[in-house]
Amino acid sequence: MSIEPFLTYIEHEKRYSPNTLSAYRSDLLQFQDFMALQFELGLPDVKYIHVRNYMVKLMDSKVGPNSIGRKISTLKSFYKYLVRQGLLRANPMSQVKAPKAAKKLPVIVEAQQMDELLDSTEIFNDSFSSVRDKVILETFFGTGIRLAELVGLKDLDLNFYEGTVSVLGKGNKERIIPMTKQLVDQLKSYILLKSAQNFHNKSEALFVTDKGAAVHRKFIYDMVRKYLAFVTTQEKKSPHVLRHSYATSLLNRGADLNAIKELLGHASLAATQVYTHNTIERLKTIYKQAHPKA
Repeated sequence: MSIEPFLTYIEHEKRYSPNTLSAYRSDLLQFQDFMALQFELGLPDVKYIHVRNYMVKLMDSKVGPNSIGRKISTLKSFYKYLVRQGLLRANPMSQVKAPKAAKKLPVIVEAQQMDELLDSTEIFNDSFSSVRDKVILETFFGTGIRLAELVGLKDLDLNFYEGTVSVLGKGNKERIIPMTKQLVDQLKSYILLKSAQNFHNKSEALFVTDKGAAVHRKFIYDMVRKYLAFVTTQEKKSPHVLRHSYATSLLNRGADLNAIKELLGHASLAATQVYTHNTIERLKTIYKQAHPKA
C-alpha cells in the first residue's frame, strides 16, 4: 500500500505546509521500513502490538518524547485516513498513547539584548547585506513570524499605508500583522537599496541574497544564529527564539493572550499559554532579587 494518496490528501484537503508534508513522509517511511524488516508486514497488516514494539524501539534508540509524539500523531492521522477510506476495518492506533513530554519553557532573548544588537554600529553598516540582515532580524523580532513565513514574503505582502504585513501561515491561513513605524521605515529603505543593486535575476521575494536570489531557510537560520551569538551564549539561537521573544515581550507589556494568539497564528490558545510560564518565572526572579525576605 502506497502512502502517497494520504500525503496528497493532507496537502490538498488539509493544506499542510511542505515542511509538514516532508515530516509526515519521513515518519511513515521509517515506520514502513521497520514493519517490513522486523515483522515482514505491510502497513495494512499492522496491529496494536506491533506499534507498541515500534515505540519501544524508538525509546531504546534515545528518541525524545516530543519526536515520538510527532511520529505517533502522524501514524494516527494515517490510519484514521485508511479507516475513513474503507481500506481498513480496525484502527491499530486507537489504543496507542504517546509518552508525555516534559514541558520546556520557550528560550528567549531579552528585549534589552535585542536593542543592544540592533543598535550596534560596529556590527551593522550601510552595505546591502548588512542592511538586509538587520531588517530580517527586526522583522522577526517585530512581527513574530515563523522562518517559513519570512522566506515566503514578497514585496506585495507589505502594506506601508496601513503599516501591516500579510503572512501566509500554517494550513495556508492568511493573517495580518501590524508593524511599528520604525520597521516600516526600515523596510522601505531596504527595498530602495535592493532596487539599486540592479540584480540580473530579480526575484519576487522580499528578502534576497547578495546575488538577487530568494533567500532560503538555511541562509536565514545561519544568519540569525551568527548575529545572536553577539549578545547571548545560550545554545538555542534560532529564528524561533525571536518568535518566542516577540510573544514574551508582548505579554510582559500587558498584551491580551488572545491577541497574541492571533498575531502568532496559533490554532489554539493552549499553544500561546506556554508564554505565561516565562512571565511567571520572570516575576519570581524579580521577587527574589527585590524582596527583603526572599
